[in-house]
Amino acid sequence: MTTKPSHDFEVKAHARADATDDVTHLFDDFMHAFEEFKSTNDARLSAIESKKEDILLDQKLDRLNRAMDSQNTTMQNLLAKQMRPSLAPSSVLLTGDNEYKDAFSAYVRKGEEKSLSAGSNPDGGYLVPAETDMDIGRRLAAISPIRSIASVRQVSSSVYKKPVATSGPAVGWVGEADARPETTASTLAEIEYPTTELYAMPAATASFLDDAAVDVEQWIAEEVEAAFAEQETAAFVSGDGVKKPKGFLSAPQVAEASWTWGSVGYMATGQAGALPASNPSDVLIDLVYALKAGYRQNANWVMNRRTQVQLRKIKDADGNYLWQPSHQPGMRPSFMGFSLVEAEDMPDVGADTTPIAFGDFRRGYLIVDRLGVNVIRDPYSAKPYVLFYTTKRVGGGVLDFDAIKLLKYSAS
Repeated sequence: MTTKPSHDFEVKAHARADATDDVTHLFDDFMHAFEEFKSTNDARLSAIESKKEDILLDQKLDRLNRAMDSQNTTMQNLLAKQMRPSLAPSSVLLTGDNEYKDAFSAYVRKGEEKSLSAGSNPDGGYLVPAETDMDIGRRLAAISPIRSIASVRQVSSSVYKKPVATSGPAVGWVGEADARPETTASTLAEIEYPTTELYAMPAATASFLDDAAVDVEQWIAEEVEAAFAEQETAAFVSGDGVKKPKGFLSAPQVAEASWTWGSVGYMATGQAGALPASNPSDVLIDLVYALKAGYRQNANWVMNRRTQVQLRKIKDADGNYLWQPSHQPGMRPSFMGFSLVEAEDMPDVGADTTPIAFGDFRRGYLIVDRLGVNVIRDPYSAKPYVLFYTTKRVGGGVLDFDAIKLLKYSAS
């Protein structure tokens, strides 16, 4: 495969999207960049082995890494834009739903409280129409990496309680005529997931709201999705559980050899702040097989962009790169054959940090959404702007403590 000069890639990462919005061409450029990345890294490793390190190769590798990250971000943004669900007013809805949409639209535009009390909140404001509520949920799943791989449950109460079996019943083999003594029962634990309030407050001018061409439901969904997703993801990763969900990194952490229910197990790299200098893939293989076979089938890697850059350089004993790009636009890259999810709220590599998580997050982490998104219109606090105090209630926490494992950059 022919390669392109590396300096072209950084320009194309942005220019291509502005010129043609062509995801296919962006993906082709990304694959060319990865091929040049591999050849450059091979040259760098050869120089290290021959003790003739070349700083220019390191600089070129950094440029290629930045270019690939930029191209990938541009591609994901374009794909999200193309896949964005429509909230066109022409959607087929029940008559009652259309009336409620009209009432909600009147409330957003003018603050008019019409007679549809079913949509009115006792504390003031309106619950957004169901299709807008679902649209916000869909978009959050698309742009919130943890929400896209975790279990999500909708509830109508403020606290969701789930019993979990931490051990099964005792069993044993017996002969045909042997006595059957009573066995011990399963051990159950009840985990609580309280929902806490997440809010956004987009602002609009009166003239903007007066524009009949504006789809107010679409506008609210677009305004709050990024704000909600950013705050949610940070909480799902490292939230302390105080007025926010509890992240999987906030659970007690213990060495995998000492793992017990209620803690998340970790494997140590054996070196503070770094992977081992020789055979760095060995500790990653150990982490994969620290996870039971039933969990590995649906496992994902979770790390931030800066950690991913380091793993791109690692090869196996046969010289194959462990990090591989997706084979088509819109799919995730893989590492050691497992899907890799990029979450910027994961910690950076450092002494005693856990920048890499591996596990079945569908079984390991639960997100609880309380039904409904509420909007309160405030035309007074920031004149001449109209504020829209938009809230939803969400909770989260570890569901199965054995389904997620961490790599800790520590000596032990």
